[in-house]
Amino acid sequence: MSDDQDGQASRAYPPLPERLPADVFDSHCHLDIVETPVEEQLAAAKAAGVTRIVTIGCDLPSSRFAVETAAEFDDVYAAVAIHPNETAGISDAVLDDIAAMAAHPKVRAIGETGLDYYRDWAPKDDQHTAFRAHVDIAKRTGKALVIHDREAHDDVLAILLEEGAPERVVFHCFSGDERMAGVCAERGYVMSFAGNVTFKNADPLRAALKAAPLDLVLVETDAPFLTPVPHRGKPNASYLVPHTVRAMAEIKGVDVADLCAAIAANGERVFGPW
Repeated sequence: MSDDQDGQASRAYPPLPERLPADVFDSHCHLDIVETPVEEQLAAAKAAGVTRIVTIGCDLPSSRFAVETAAEFDDVYAAVAIHPNETAGISDAVLDDIAAMAAHPKVRAIGETGLDYYRDWAPKDDQHTAFRAHVDIAKRTGKALVIHDREAHDDVLAILLEEGAPERVVFHCFSGDERMAGVCAERGYVMSFAGNVTFKNADPLRAALKAAPLDLVLVETDAPFLTPVPHRGKPNASYLVPHTVRAMAEIKGVDVADLCAAIAANGERVFGPW
């Protein structure tokens, strides 16, 4: 989840973009807070070539929504967790609820979890405790770990080393620079890029994407946030992924269809067979 409200500045949704030449998926969105019925979101996404969506939990209610929605719709998958901003005073009972939800077969990841030093909504000690617990849940359940890392790169990387990272780790809305991308590549961590990679002031992020190996790259919306150029300031939804994919292909100097194929393969490797 992002604190950038650009995606909600205007309620007029952008037009449907040109369909991608091959299918991809949205690795991270919040279907519960996109102000369109899920059925309509899925239909628009499919028309744009976005055939699967991972909807993300940030607390117990949104995690339950993710599980229920994934159970109802074939092409929706769930991630469950307590967002670092929601971890103040977190209890073992809450973490037990997340672990119980993680057992559902349509839950493919534990997330979004991690550290957020941009906001002080939760003490760092509570964030660290919760993050370590989520790492453990991911390893015990064999699910991918989806990380929220905001101005906390060094501590996130350190905790992953200390705890022993799960086999599959995704940095959601990757926010590091080229050096951080190199560290993630060395450790096999997947980097998921959102619409902010298209923003005018995002040169360090574009350098990171350029350095990221193709087999460690995903795309996401973080909808309803982080709407890509040329529609920044409008609400975001999964059907707008093509704008980000085309920008990513240009940054990396690869064919759009080849990037789509890599994203699809990476997604299945990270989140399991669809």
